[in-house]
Amino acid sequence: MYIIDGYNLLWSVHKITVHSEEMLEPHLCRLVGRYLRIIGSEGQIVFDGIGPPDKTPFNYVPGVEVIFSGSGTDADSFIEAKIKADTAPKRLVVVSSDRRIRSAARARKAAAVKSEQFWRDAVKLLSKQIKKQEPVEKRQGLDQAQTKQWLKYFGFDQ
Repeated sequence: MYIIDGYNLLWSVHKITVHSEEMLEPHLCRLVGRYLRIIGSEGQIVFDGIGPPDKTPFNYVPGVEVIFSGSGTDADSFIEAKIKADTAPKRLVVVSSDRRIRSAARARKAAAVKSEQFWRDAVKLLSKQIKKQEPVEKRQGLDQAQTKQWLKYFGFDQ
């Protein structure tokens, strides 16, 4: 289970990714969700504040629960509380470049990953997945019916 400091990750994305200024919270959440599904995990992304008035883009993001910390607390404090309350902290992976959050994670024996490293790993894996999406026929060839159809189309069926 991943707990991700949302704005911290978004800031890291803008810092290390070319032309990422268009990347907004919903798109980041979808990409993180895809990454987590690929690695067989799930997670929570925690953002500061109450979020936008229309939270529809965050309602269903496969692999990720999107949480806004609310007006009474910040995401860092919210994440720290989640780490302290977790009954199996050794299974947690906490993503943040904030020293305070990473220290809280390590104190409970949870893994702590800097946002920049998490993003680099995610981009690397997601880009491999995109390259793998090619037609099955490319490697296996056409089935007999398709072959006959193309032979007929090009006039080789005599």
